[in-house]
Amino acid sequence: MLYLVIENYRNGDPVPVYRRFREQGRLAPEGLRYISSWVTSDLAHCYQIMECEERWLLDEWISRWQDLVDFEVIPVVTSVDAQALVAPQL
Repeated sequence: MLYLVIENYRNGDPVPVYRRFREQGRLAPEGLRYISSWVTSDLAHCYQIMECEERWLLDEWISRWQDLVDFEVIPVVTSVDAQALVAPQL
């Protein structure tokens, strides 16, 4: 399953997040895959695509960062998969 993860850095401050990332890495449990990410130009928010078979893996990863980041998680599908889901109704 794919997830769009919206990260809002506490106090709009990315420095503690990037510091931890530099020192400890992504801190993702085995089975959680990072796909890609984008950061807003003001460096206050990050949008990531993560993938895992079990949602609890994503929750475990979030627990390792929630002292620095507020998270919103949205399950998503690719555009190709969305088109396949809608195709029978066309």
